[in-house]
Amino acid sequence: MKGKIGLVIGLGAGYVLGSRAGRERYEQIKTQWLKLWHLDQVQREVTRVQEFAKAQAAAVPGALWTGAVRVIKAAASEGTPEQRLHSAVDATKDAADDVVDAAKDAAADAQRATAAKTNAASTSSAKTAKSSAKPASGGGKKTSGAQ
Repeated sequence: MKGKIGLVIGLGAGYVLGSRAGRERYEQIKTQWLKLWHLDQVQREVTRVQEFAKAQAAAVPGALWTGAVRVIKAAASEGTPEQRLHSAVDATKDAADDVVDAAKDAAADAQRATAAKTNAASTSSAKTAKSSAKPASGGGKKTSGAQ
């Protein structure tokens, strides 16, 4: 999927940059691109990606710091140089696993938050659609029942 998206972007950029149609065609393409970019659905996805990136960036540094502290403590521990090296390597592996787990947890949290926002938005859209439809159909029933 990522390869296909990259291919489409690359082809589009190549066409725009290498177009022989000139500035006029470039401006048409730019105008269409900006219309697409400013669509609500596209902006929702942009926001979703930004939130995901923020969640990832917030979780990983803490895990990295904790791992680095563990590695330093393991390297400075008592024992022979070989024992300290093995201890530091083991601590590094554990720290790497912790970073991976933190990144996965952050990704899952971001997906849940995004899904909740998406569900809330679709629910409010459905409620808005229902409420705008009810007065038209419900209004006729009430007047016929009142008479």
